Amino acid sequence: MTKGTQPPWAVPDELWARIQPLLPVVPRRADHPGRKRLEDRKVLSGILFVLYTGISWKHLPQELGFGSGMTCWRRLRDWHAAGVWQHLHELLLAELHAAGRLDWSKAVIDSSHVRALKGGPKTGPSPVDRGKTGSKHHVIADGNGIPLALSLTGGNRNDVTQLMPLLRSIPPVRGRRGRPRRRPKVLYADRGYDHDKYRRLLWATGVKPMIAHRGSGHGSGLGVHRWVIEQTIALLHWFGRLRIRWEIRDDIHEAFMALGAAIICLRRLAR
Repeated sequence: MTKGTQPPWAVPDELWARIQPLLPVVPRRADHPGRKRLEDRKVLSGILFVLYTGISWKHLPQELGFGSGMTCWRRLRDWHAAGVWQHLHELLLAELHAAGRLDWSKAVIDSSHVRALKGGPKTGPSPVDRGKTGSKHHVIADGNGIPLALSLTGGNRNDVTQLMPLLRSIPPVRGRRGRPRRRPKVLYADRGYDHDKYRRLLWATGVKPMIAHRGSGHGSGLGVHRWVIEQTIALLHWFGRLRIRWEIRDDIHEAFMALGAAIICLRRLAR
């Protein structure tokens, strides 16, 4: 980190300006004032520190002013339950749409395994990791690789079972005149999604399926479109806390996923 540059976990003004109005207001009780509540922006920096570095909550360095790991964990939990991360993601998608940065002509879907060292809900024996307990990150992105929706399942869940739920979970994206957008024209996917039933379901929603067939050789041409989702997943796993699932609670890991997706969107918007 060069002199004068901010560390990535320092909350930039452009992020804080968007997230502050979304945070729930917690009034201080006059009858039990207790210790003054730590500023939300400092706590958010602590959450980002854990997201970027992958450090455990108990080892969060308090000398940096983030508060305790438990304080940051509680805020992450409460803000996720209040829908803050989802609302932030939708807000940034709307800004990207208004700026003409979203490519609705196509979308790409894929998943990636992550090891779940402590088990918990939405885990299972991973078929690509010698049966060790793991989870899957399912991601659908637009033609530019901007994440539109994400989900978490057990490592043994078949990819195709998440195709329609993930497509339906794309929020209505506003930002321009007319009806909000939430459906791409074409959906690209690899052989793991090769089922005629789901092709028919996609056609029924007005989305053209472009799914590789099992047994087909490489060089089908789909890789020209599918590389963007591999890039998106790589960006998601660039966050240390998302390369391995340390959380037993699935909602905490999903909170990190949503926050990571929002940061990717913010970076695209700042380019």
